[in-house]
Amino acid sequence: MPAQSMPSRPKEAKLFRNNRSQAVRIPVEFELPGNRVLIHREGSKLIIEPVTRPANIVELLADWRKEIPIGPEDQFPTIEDIPSQPEDLF
Repeated sequence: MPAQSMPSRPKEAKLFRNNRSQAVRIPVEFELPGNRVLIHREGSKLIIEPVTRPANIVELLADWRKEIPIGPEDQFPTIEDIPSQPEDLF
């Protein structure tokens, strides 16, 4: 995939129908990462961007686990469990 910051020459792409939606066949040199995109309109242009956030909570937690390694020092400390004592409230 080419670097995203480099401008590219326009290339014609094929439009087609997928059930009730219109779809575009993206040429390989414009391939986007992942399987989801954000799309919005600016005047007569459609802007398509890759989704950079996880799609659901399971993916989000999996991403966090990769970024934040959990070691023994990150575990909760052991707390002494002291039995409660009766108190005279009145």
